[in-house]
Amino acid sequence: MHTTPAPRIAIIGAGPGGLTCARILQRHGITAAIYDRDAGPAARDQGGTLDLHADNGQIALREAGLLDEFFELARPEGQEMRQLNPAGTMLFHHVPEQDERFKPEIDRGLLRDLLLNSLQPGTVRWGHALHAVGGPADGPRHLHFTDGTTIEADLVIGADGAWSKVRRAVSQATPLYTGVSFLEAWFHDVETRHPDIAELVGQGGAAAADGERGLFAQRNGGDHIRVYIIQRAPADWIIADGLTPEATEDIRALLLERYKDWSPRLRRLIADNDGAYVDRPIFALPVPHVWEHNPTVTLLGDAAHLMPPLGVGVNLAMLDASELALAIAHHDTIDEAIHAYEKTMLPRSTETAQLLDGAAEELLSTELPDFATAGDL
Repeated sequence: MHTTPAPRIAIIGAGPGGLTCARILQRHGITAAIYDRDAGPAARDQGGTLDLHADNGQIALREAGLLDEFFELARPEGQEMRQLNPAGTMLFHHVPEQDERFKPEIDRGLLRDLLLNSLQPGTVRWGHALHAVGGPADGPRHLHFTDGTTIEADLVIGADGAWSKVRRAVSQATPLYTGVSFLEAWFHDVETRHPDIAELVGQGGAAAADGERGLFAQRNGGDHIRVYIIQRAPADWIIADGLTPEATEDIRALLLERYKDWSPRLRRLIADNDGAYVDRPIFALPVPHVWEHNPTVTLLGDAAHLMPPLGVGVNLAMLDASELALAIAHHDTIDEAIHAYEKTMLPRSTETAQLLDGAAEELLSTELPDFATAGDL
């Protein structure tokens, strides 16, 4: 970047996309600040495991100079995939080769720590929940935070996920409910406390569906397993059934009734979990989601192209982040960099979103849906 003085770059969101963008910018001598609503890096659970693909997520990590460290942390054995029917019969079983590295698994928390620890101290400003982006389109932009503070920026990068506040500066689009809802269940110390479930799931993932309902169990690091109970249901189905999200035993009883025809072994993925369930209705942005070029604001990841969780979300977010950072490093102005970035990102995300439009339904199909791609849950 040859602009003088150096542009003030604000990245909203300290997820994998925002962190990757800042890391690659810093490798090119460009300063960026990340603002995140969380009070700190340990403020909340980071979610389950994900697979980083050789043709997108791993490309970004290579540009970040972190690919070797990623492979030291990743679990190649997590690429194992089992497909069962509701009776518990194995229909499909993929066992990865010993040197298979196309999409090894890594826990989200480990990936986030890898990226966080690679940044210059003070890069992330915790406890900054964005309220709105103001200021003229040609800058400087004013970032208004919920604590009443305001900062100026020459470029605002929205890496703030599904319900992005930055998106509102360039687009009126909002996520729409897909009609498919996930309920997350956790299992801890599985080899000791849940050995039958550990054997059922293996080292990667195991899935089953009957057309209306599905289960996807996923091995995480640290001897944990997460199960996603998948249903075609209203987004507020728990409340609609007269329950509250905290009513764990009542929700469990309702689910066991809905899955009553499934094998007892698979029903244990519903009945034996440790702790409460986590409600995760699945939303997606309208397709295509594009916006008029703005010289001071752009988006990446879910803020730009929220899709069903079918193994692409984090990978595309990190590829977006890499390409945006490199565009900023290799162009004379921010405006030129955004043009170059969006010229590639928008067609790619549109093509992928069109392929996945309505694909959340595939998670319920009895026709062997490709759960092997569903590593991004």
